[in-house]
Amino acid sequence: MDMATADMVTSPPIGDYETDVLTFQQILEQGNISTRYQPIVNLKTGDIIGYEALSRGPMDSEYYSPLALIDKAHELGLVWELEMLFRQRALEHINALQSDQYMFINVDPDVIKTNEFKSGLTREYLDFIGGKETNIVFEITERTAITDYEMFQRVLENYRKQGYQIAIDDVGAGYSGLRSITEIRPNFIKIDMDLIRNIDKDFFKQALIKAFVETATTTNITIIAEGIETKEELKTLILLGVHAGQGFLLQQPQLLFTGISNVIKQKIYDYNHISFNLNQFSQAYHYISNLVNAPKETTFESMTSCETIRNYMEKECLRRVCICDHEQPVGIVMKHNLDATMSGKYGYAVFSNRPIERIMNRKPLVVDYYTPINVVAKLAMGRCDDEIFDDVVVTQSSQFFGLVSMKNIFEYTLMYEKNSAKEQNPLTGLPGNTIINRVLTDLVNSESQACVMYVDINEFKVYNDVYGFEKGDVMIKSLAEMIKSEAGQVFPQTAFVGHIGGDDFLIVCSGSDVSYEMLANRIIKRFGSERAAFFSKEHNAHHQIVSEDRYGITRTFSLTSLSISGIFGDLSSYKTSERLSEALAKLKKIVKKKGESASIFINCTPAS
Repeated sequence: MDMATADMVTSPPIGDYETDVLTFQQILEQGNISTRYQPIVNLKTGDIIGYEALSRGPMDSEYYSPLALIDKAHELGLVWELEMLFRQRALEHINALQSDQYMFINVDPDVIKTNEFKSGLTREYLDFIGGKETNIVFEITERTAITDYEMFQRVLENYRKQGYQIAIDDVGAGYSGLRSITEIRPNFIKIDMDLIRNIDKDFFKQALIKAFVETATTTNITIIAEGIETKEELKTLILLGVHAGQGFLLQQPQLLFTGISNVIKQKIYDYNHISFNLNQFSQAYHYISNLVNAPKETTFESMTSCETIRNYMEKECLRRVCICDHEQPVGIVMKHNLDATMSGKYGYAVFSNRPIERIMNRKPLVVDYYTPINVVAKLAMGRCDDEIFDDVVVTQSSQFFGLVSMKNIFEYTLMYEKNSAKEQNPLTGLPGNTIINRVLTDLVNSESQACVMYVDINEFKVYNDVYGFEKGDVMIKSLAEMIKSEAGQVFPQTAFVGHIGGDDFLIVCSGSDVSYEMLANRIIKRFGSERAAFFSKEHNAHHQIVSEDRYGITRTFSLTSLSISGIFGDLSSYKTSERLSEALAKLKKIVKKKGESASIFINCTPAS
């Protein structure tokens, strides 16, 4: 603090300060803290994965806000006492959690710096009330910077060994940056609400969140979006593949563990259905969990003897088992490796009574439930030769879910290539009519804002007649690349581009009215600037082409141009995909009559 600033600071009257101290100490002594619980929701299924415990001070007091309490605790050097009171109050209802749910508890890094810090204190309290460490996630709330990561890591490692999991809170705000993620290697990352607010309209935010999701997926971290307040934010987050979320739209903090409404759960289902069909042609949305044949199969702890596991595998005719401590995978044992180790002159005598941790693969490939299968395949094939055919361990919310064999991954890859060929347009490789129809059906069955654009080449028949079908196909493929590229620029994460057939394309996207017209203008401008490459010097010089029309009459035509028509708004007003298609067809005829590159958009109203 500089002197100019210091001169402006005035100390409170001694009496007020003493009153504050007395009031704060009374809160601690009387335990006058309450807890609200806000659900954290799986954005794929609508299930509750856990609850964040949110502490509050005495009602109608200056210390009702937890931030006011924490600031005063720092000022008085009572951070540890307040933190333990917060934690005790939060854990009072932990036995009401389901076995696969978590309680997220905030932890101030400054607590670890206090002299009173003692590892195991939380565990003692859990033993007293009958709770389990495996149901607890400690949220590292960085109100102050972490200055000693080495010491901090030792503390967190102690927590992990006891079965707790770790989350980083408010990523994207304050001190919660990339270094914290790389140093702490959390099980969960909670994205700050400032990055979530209006994400449906902010494409830069969408790109950031998508990058977080892709990184987290390949590193087996669960992404949680905080502060979801609108249906549009929820839909965008689901389209981006965010794993979980919390916010007032889903449920406000409550005194007891409360689920979400059926209306919100249906919204999550609808938006996932839209997301699935929008992206079904992409391997990026085919998840590894779909290949798990026997979820939640038997696992063993790392201290189990080699003989016990070998006998079990022979009895059940298994070729592998997963080794888990506190329901979290720590290794995998393949039967051929176990047999090789225990065979030979001294193998059985040496290892039969030794713990399996001595010979298990301590670094198996572990992936999250929602990791795309093509990503898993790439990671699996990057392993060393000795492990390349080992099974892949799949987790859900960091706990063991199941195993997937490389055989299943190979079979999926072959099946995908075969099936995708049927549903993609053979010329452009874009989704064909089968997927397009599903996308349109989803749009009219869901009350959500979106835009459908129809892109068509004017005078394309004339071009084919003069230059031939082969060059016509080149123009179509070029336009397909333009549309994909420009849609990716304006709607980087939420655009769907399909090829209806011939020179007709369909675009589906979510955003603002201005963005829709911007995309149309960018496509028209780019096509206009690049079309010269498709025509002869003579045709380019005269800006026209002479050919017979469909009635055999020789006429002069303009060079090919684009017609783009679009309908935006709540497309559920059309009731069926057929009615939406009919409206688009009518609009297409209107814009094509202009005879030059043009676009028309209408804001949809309830269909008559």
